[in-house]
Order: sequence, then C-alpha cells, then structure tokens
Amino acid sequence: MSGARKLVPEPSIDKPTARDRILNVASDLFYHQGVRAVGIDTIIAAAGVAKMSLYRAFPSKDDLVAAYLEKRNLEFWERWDRTIADYPGDPRAQLEGLLDAITQRTLSEAYRGCPFLNTATEFPGSTLPADTVIRAHKRVVNERLRAMATAVGARDPQMLADQLQLVIDGAYSAGQALGVEGPAKALASAGRALIAAAVDA
Repeated sequence: MSGARKLVPEPSIDKPTARDRILNVASDLFYHQGVRAVGIDTIIAAAGVAKMSLYRAFPSKDDLVAAYLEKRNLEFWERWDRTIADYPGDPRAQLEGLLDAITQRTLSEAYRGCPFLNTATEFPGSTLPADTVIRAHKRVVNERLRAMATAVGARDPQMLADQLQLVIDGAYSAGQALGVEGPAKALASAGRALIAAAVDA
C-alpha cells in the first residue's frame, strides 16, 4: 500500500556494561565513605554483579581504586574546560572564573572533599597504582595553573601557580571539614588577591 506508514525502529539505548556499573557504584561509595571503608563485597552487592564479573574487569581492588581516580580525573577536567570556555579570550576572567567555580563546588552540600587528596591521606607514602594517578593529576593542575598565570602576565608564573594550588587544596580540605561556614568560602577572594599581587606593579 502506497499510503502505509513505515515503522521506524526506535534508537537503541546502550545499557551500561558490568564494568561501567561496578565503576560507577565504586566511585560513589569510595567518594562518600572512603576507600578503606568500602569492601569488594559491598561494591558487588550494590552493582548487582557477580564477583567474577568484578575481577574480570578489575583484577584487584587496587586496580579499581585507580580506575575510580581516573574517572574522577576526567570529570574534573571536563568541569575545568567548561568553566574556561565561558570566558573566551580573557585569561584573567578565566582564572578568576575557575576560582569561583571551585569555591561553589567546595561549598555544595554533596561535597566530600578532593578525591585525590582523600585517597592520598588514606594511603600515605604508597606505591599503589592510585598514587600514580594522584601525582599525575596534581602535576597537571600545577602545569595548567602555570600556563594560565603566564597568560595573565604574572611576573613569576610558577610562584603564582604554586600559591593558587596551595589555596585551592586548602579550600578542598576546609570545605569537607567545615562546610559553608568555614574558610573555603574565601578561596575566590584569596585567589584574586594573589593574582593581583602577581600581576600588578
């Protein structure tokens, strides 16, 4: 029949794989409860997978923790890049906007600290796979802050990058421990003062 309607199949929605479910569940549990506090059996139960599925995807808990931090690293840089994109062609506004965004995040009700600092605190001086992810993340943060400090015309870009990273990490800890009433709310103003001192004569 010429007037018959052709049925167009609905686009299929990919279901998350067992690996995705495990990683998403572990990411939430590790962040809110701590890595040491969360056992493999808890993750398996929450993800609704068999133990063998977990160990096929992640040979050990150490590998799962590293994957959790890699996931958090990707999410971190996605937020960073979105913030920078809001201020095209204005390096100082980009840097100050970044400080504003981090301040808001540290004061949110769901905030439980920096996952990289939290994990490093749980495993001081370790040589676990997670440690490699943590050190790489913090190193790249410093490198990108230095590039932004250079773009705003800081006299000593490395010094400004170090100062900003120090106050950002301090805000991460204060936001977790003391919430909205704590000193984390001063991050943006402290950062602006450092930028002004580094740029202005």
